[in-house]
Amino acid sequence: PLPPVFIIRFFMKKILSTIVFCVLVSHFSIAQNLQLHYDFRNTLYGSSLSKTNYITATFEMFKPDRYGSTFMFVDFDFSGSKTNLGTIYAEIARDIKIDSFPVMPHIEYNGGIGSGFVIDNAFLAGGSYNFDIGHFAFNTYLAYKLHTFERLSHDIQWTLSWVAGLLSDRLTVSGFVDVWTENLDRSSAIPDKKVIILSEPQVWYNIFHSFSVGSEVKLSYNFLADRKFYVIPTLAVKYTF
Repeated sequence: PLPPVFIIRFFMKKILSTIVFCVLVSHFSIAQNLQLHYDFRNTLYGSSLSKTNYITATFEMFKPDRYGSTFMFVDFDFSGSKTNLGTIYAEIARDIKIDSFPVMPHIEYNGGIGSGFVIDNAFLAGGSYNFDIGHFAFNTYLAYKLHTFERLSHDIQWTLSWVAGLLSDRLTVSGFVDVWTENLDRSSAIPDKKVIILSEPQVWYNIFHSFSVGSEVKLSYNFLADRKFYVIPTLAVKYTF
């Protein structure tokens, strides 16, 4: 097997490549933003969940085009010792438009690194659908999900995301809910599955066109710890460019 240091360096190069890609696409994207979130998980749940409260920086980009749309984000958690960078996590997804057919092929990659560990890659492929209800624009997709654990985990994921501009666009409401399966024991040849639920609704007050203040609430079950439910709010600022 490859030594752990080699693996970490390999994935560090992949993540750095993603960051460079973020910078490049920001010059050509229709909507992108930078968010700073102060996370209260230590205050709420103590050192069993996190040694400290910490800041997460998020770069987010959405770009529609004639062939579909691309969405991506990168999270930088400053949860390491002395507020150093603790983890980097990235997702990039593409919906592919086929004429006027309402369901679009959806492909996606998830992965990242932490302090001395790797966040296992996941690859998704499925179908995506957009629809509107009132002021809200929704996207939902159902996809096959391959987790590259020590033993490959063949799974399924359903996602619903939303965004709306309210009060003459002074208020922005957005967020997502993910429901997926994965192997309970990542090294077992006969896997038992668990279901994970993760949702992050956001609300933003747009002080200026490009500057907003708001909050995100991280809701999770079976994600941070098996069979446990967590509610973690943040205080946040966002710059849209």
